[in-house]
Amino acid sequence: MISDTNIVKQPEGLRFFERYLTLWVGLCIAGGIILGRLAPGFARTLDGMAIHVNNAPVVSIPIAVCLFFMMYPIMVKIDFATVLKAGRSIKPVGLTLFVNWAIKPFTMYAISLLFLGTLFYGFIGPDAVDQVKMPFGLDLAVGDTYGVGTVVQVDGIKLLEVPLWRSYLAGCILLGIAPCTAMVLVWGYLAKGNDGHTLIMVAINSLTMLFLYGPLGGFLLGVGRLPVPWQALLLSIAIYVALPLVAGFISRKWIIAHKGLDWFREKFLHVLTPITIIALLITLVLLFSFKGDTILDNPLTILWIAIPLFLQTCLIFALGYGLARLLKLSYADAAPSAMIGASNHFEVAIATATMLFGLSSGAALATVVGVLIEVPVMLMLVKICLKTQTWFPARELEIET
Repeated sequence: MISDTNIVKQPEGLRFFERYLTLWVGLCIAGGIILGRLAPGFARTLDGMAIHVNNAPVVSIPIAVCLFFMMYPIMVKIDFATVLKAGRSIKPVGLTLFVNWAIKPFTMYAISLLFLGTLFYGFIGPDAVDQVKMPFGLDLAVGDTYGVGTVVQVDGIKLLEVPLWRSYLAGCILLGIAPCTAMVLVWGYLAKGNDGHTLIMVAINSLTMLFLYGPLGGFLLGVGRLPVPWQALLLSIAIYVALPLVAGFISRKWIIAHKGLDWFREKFLHVLTPITIIALLITLVLLFSFKGDTILDNPLTILWIAIPLFLQTCLIFALGYGLARLLKLSYADAAPSAMIGASNHFEVAIATATMLFGLSSGAALATVVGVLIEVPVMLMLVKICLKTQTWFPARELEIET
């Protein structure tokens, strides 16, 4: 087991921003809708500031800046040297990787397909469509079909028109293949879990996403007969995972070498803490300025998306927690192992959905619903963990000599 002396810094409880994240997201929904009504061209103008390839917008520059600042504060906190200690916790690490990458993506797809494509199909609207970005590098004529989409031209730009429920499904898929690497540090701490194991999994998940997020995303989108923009998918991983990861790794090394570890922890990280959520909220205001009409026309849209996401979260938690008990893990390892799988890395999911399908897409909206339910659902699971500690043996701490 990993001793307490290996913990870089004990995480604090929920800060002001994190504690009321659901409230901030709700205010962003309202603010975005109001902005969309009062200044409908504002967000569209910002999203138009993009890098274009073949006359198609590929990377929105303002959104890319916001999303970088969502990711960088997360990556700079990670001490990747802890990965080397993972071999000392084979069972909890193996369980987490198994649930995150062999189970969760496929259960998310199945549950979302069942609810969005069957049970809620009539509520969403059989004829409802969404216009998303053309897959990067694809050159089709207006009227051509690609998967379940048809190429249309809007304001001189070629877009792909797909069924709205499938666009929501795409957002759910992107959430399902993005295991949490940030807020899970808080959930593990509140549940009195093994912070060393949580830190190790944060580092491992960040590295694993570089190699598995693109292939799994492309595969499941293809199974769902949705556009498979492989080039854009890989580009999104490079921009929204690899770039902040490398920037965080290099800047962390440089700052600690020149300022010391204490200054890095007490000064630098303290300033960075709210930046991720502030950047996230700015992005959400822009997103909802586009989706306001959809929500006002069908205010239950968020509910239709939230239900499968809620059930998926509970299922993955129960599966991870149950397997941890079968493996006879200590409670300190079982709690974070279960919650790492249950929680989602919504920053990467939002970034990827925005790049692949567009800021105004149903896919992007679905990833935002993941943010909306994240805090209350995970706090519920923390309480379940605390009330079931006696199901597991206590962790025996290893004392370093």
